[in-house]
Amino acid sequence: MNKRIFSVMVLLTLTAIISVACATGVAPAAEKTATGTADLLSLPKNNQGYRQASAEQLASALEGKNFTLVNVHIPYAGEIPQTDALVPFNDIQNNLDKLPADKNAPVVVYCRSGSMSEAASKTLVGLGYTNIIDISGGMNAWQKTGGTLVNR
Repeated sequence: MNKRIFSVMVLLTLTAIISVACATGVAPAAEKTATGTADLLSLPKNNQGYRQASAEQLASALEGKNFTLVNVHIPYAGEIPQTDALVPFNDIQNNLDKLPADKNAPVVVYCRSGSMSEAASKTLVGLGYTNIIDISGGMNAWQKTGGTLVNR
């Protein structure tokens, strides 16, 4: 009887261990896709009405990108891979055709160091865009984390 109880306990313990191990597996790529952008959108908005994210957070979100990535730096000094548009920070109103028509769509902006993208973020919020994410430190921060720039 003791051997039987011991065997059942071992079997239950092994079953529990296997269940926990399977439950902590890596998420499928589709789940990672939603999480990257969702992580950016879960950041709190500042008192100017937009979010700020780090270069590391951008790198993670790019794995399953479903947002518009905009370089607002002038003059052109390269860009982060997967950039969708080049829009001068001081001429956004004349380049709305390069941005999503849906003002609720997520738009991530960056520049070289962060000052131009901050100005662009304020302008976009003023134009009614609701999901603006500014990359703090811009391309400089991107490169400090090991990211590379590309040129058109």
